[in-house]
Amino acid sequence: MKEQELIPNLFRTEYQKMISVLIYLFGIEHMEIAEDIVSDTFLSATEVWGSKGIPENPTGWLYTVAKNKTRNYIKRNQIFEQKLVNELKTSAVAGEEIELDLSVKNITDSQLAMIFTVCNPAISSDSQVALALNLLCGFGFQEIADAFLTNKEVVYKRVNRAKEKLKEAGIRIEQPTLVQIDDRLENVLKTLYLLYSEGYYSTSQNITLRKDFCEEAMRLVYLLLGNDKTNTPEANALLALMCFHSSRFDARLNETGETVLYQDQDENLWDKELIAAGTHFLNQASRGNHLSKYHLEAGIAYWHTHKTDSVEKWQNILQLFDQLLALEYSPIAALNRIFAISKVEGKEKAIKEAETLNLTDNVFYYSLLGNLYTDINNRKALKNYETALKLATSKPDQQMMNKNIELLKSKMGN
Repeated sequence: MKEQELIPNLFRTEYQKMISVLIYLFGIEHMEIAEDIVSDTFLSATEVWGSKGIPENPTGWLYTVAKNKTRNYIKRNQIFEQKLVNELKTSAVAGEEIELDLSVKNITDSQLAMIFTVCNPAISSDSQVALALNLLCGFGFQEIADAFLTNKEVVYKRVNRAKEKLKEAGIRIEQPTLVQIDDRLENVLKTLYLLYSEGYYSTSQNITLRKDFCEEAMRLVYLLLGNDKTNTPEANALLALMCFHSSRFDARLNETGETVLYQDQDENLWDKELIAAGTHFLNQASRGNHLSKYHLEAGIAYWHTHKTDSVEKWQNILQLFDQLLALEYSPIAALNRIFAISKVEGKEKAIKEAETLNLTDNVFYYSLLGNLYTDINNRKALKNYETALKLATSKPDQQMMNKNIELLKSKMGN
């Protein structure tokens, strides 16, 4: 791999590991020092590798440089060393040099501690997601801004406000206790669910699928499963849901970047290994008696990995949607349920149900009505597709609406 490809790739995979270990070592109040050290490490890689070539072990090189920069920083900053070294989370005895532990175990422990720190209820859900993307996943402010259809300055302020709140609250970065897990795991899972959702259907104007966001969310949930205390049925259900959705990524967009609807997807492009993994995690999620929304959504996603239309499939999906809405109502879940109704009880019943939702600012509401009215009232179908086109913000969605309009006009003889 060439330098211009290797460094961004390593930044994506190693930044979040090093930043977690350093913040775990220094404490939340000194996270900027950690960020500076890691950023400076990658800057050194860019300069040295550009002139001397890529080392045999690039990751090992980064870790060595990060350790040296950490040690040098502590030595240069006597105040930091004298006043704060006793607070560092390290087993080093007095007089012994502070060692940055980048072992697999410490990286895992640090990241787990950071997940529970970032998902502290002291900060808002939006801020948790933004901070998770920045600190835990290594995404820059501009990338996050693009995903949330806002500007870089807004994200910068949001992330920094979140950091200041954590500092003001005196939050310690430590391995979560059983009490903290009970209190905060729901919030952790919600943040990772929102992170995945942003990737699964990005609000960016130019892309509807951010695989990198989805992969990071899956990585963090998998991290939870690696710890006995956080390996819960709910966490397994969430990872199952992510696996099932991710299995169809390659079929969701065609070669020109247009969105491909579920019924038109090429099943041969579905990732069978991810479907098998999702099934495994869903089975693991069956432990215990608690039924979460992640169990129900994973069940719905599971049935969507069966391409063949069958009465059993759509009846199961409809039943799961009914349970989901009874557990936690969501307008989007209610909208998605309508398609299952059309499969089980017919389009006319589905239209009646859909129009009671009255989601007049939702592009998929009008797109669904366009689909349901097709061949029942094509003029109404066309009107709904045209409204959907006006509301569509991403290019793939706009392309899909234009395609639907052209097909319908052709059918109507216009």
